[in-house]
Amino acid sequence: MENKIVVGVDGSAASGTAVRWAAQEAGRRHLGLHIVHGFRATELYYGGGLAIPSKLIDSLREAGEQVLKDAERTARGVVEDLSISTDMPTEPPVPLLIDLSREARMIVVGHSGRSAFTGMLVGATAAMVASHAHCPAVVVRMREDSGDLPVSGPVVVGVDGSPNSEQALATAFEEASLRNAPLVALHAWSDVTYDDFYGASRLPSPWEAIRDEEERLLAQRLAGWQEKYPTVEIRRELLRDRPRHALLEHSAQAQLLVVGSRGRGGFTGMLLGSTSQAMIQHAQCPVLVVRPEKAK
Repeated sequence: MENKIVVGVDGSAASGTAVRWAAQEAGRRHLGLHIVHGFRATELYYGGGLAIPSKLIDSLREAGEQVLKDAERTARGVVEDLSISTDMPTEPPVPLLIDLSREARMIVVGHSGRSAFTGMLVGATAAMVASHAHCPAVVVRMREDSGDLPVSGPVVVGVDGSPNSEQALATAFEEASLRNAPLVALHAWSDVTYDDFYGASRLPSPWEAIRDEEERLLAQRLAGWQEKYPTVEIRRELLRDRPRHALLEHSAQAQLLVVGSRGRGGFTGMLLGSTSQAMIQHAQCPVLVVRPEKAK
């Protein structure tokens, strides 16, 4: 799996879109594509512990095999000579994808699936994989107005100075370089507000006195990566409060949004911070969630 992008499929329209995106990225990176469909035969029981008839299981297995064939056909339509493998283990999709993420280069899922309730913002599989994956996880989202995958625009990354956001920044530079796209770095110097306790009143702060220092710090964070990726055009934006609104606004023109799974305000053991949760639920482009590197 270390030279493959893994994409989970269930036959839904969202998973088909995820396959197209994953195939394009595998071709861009000269990697293989591994398409998986979790076949939950062990969960198929009648009440009282009676097993489902074997004919029904065979029928469901055939349907799963057709899902894989359709997904492979979709991927071939994007990159004809792509190296593709498929698999249908008898495992639920979430633990299956999380286990594969231990070795995969990237895990890709659609933003919702067949089991998603009408109106649900993000499917359970997408949220769980983004929370627990051991490698970068992409939740493929689309434009609200057209329902299409974005094919142009900048790569956008949120920078808050936390170790996880530094990893996200490194990933964002690599992604921008691969796409020959500009990089928009959004930096929130403070995410402290009175919202939770006193309505929308902001915590008073000497903004002008701090702005120059924050701009200098942001420039320092970007400088080393700019040297490594000299062809990447950087656009810096400095925010004075929580970055969620600005990131969501930029996602409407971006081709990829990169976020750390936790920011500087994340609690130890927290799987997804509030900003990353908001992105995988509301962004208008694919969202790449970068997990913290585990201490060695």
